[in-house]
Amino acid sequence: SCKVFFAKDPLKIVRAQGQYMFDEKGEKYLDCINNVAHVGHSHPYVIKAATKQMELLNTNSRFLHDNLVQYAQRLTATLPKKLSVCYFVNSGSEANDLALRLARQYRGHQDVITLE
Repeated sequence: SCKVFFAKDPLKIVRAQGQYMFDEKGEKYLDCINNVAHVGHSHPYVIKAATKQMELLNTNSRFLHDNLVQYAQRLTATLPKKLSVCYFVNSGSEANDLALRLARQYRGHQDVITLE
């Protein structure tokens, strides 16, 4: 049920910059699967912001913090009024799990259709 991408000829990725990843031989690959389309790997602004935050506090969103509320307010201000609730999760898997649980509770059905 769980297999490695490229099982016959696995890639050993050792670094990344912008939209590219590089293997141990220096071969360049366009990264289309690692959620980097927004800012890319090693973006200086993101590194600076992450470093600044980690110097202050490095935790996830399970604890209360004013920044979570402020971010949710800024985010929802850009959306229609009906979209006024934020759920902060750690990963795409957690987001999918939460969406499925919310849909099941709202609709009262357990069936799911997915695409592979």
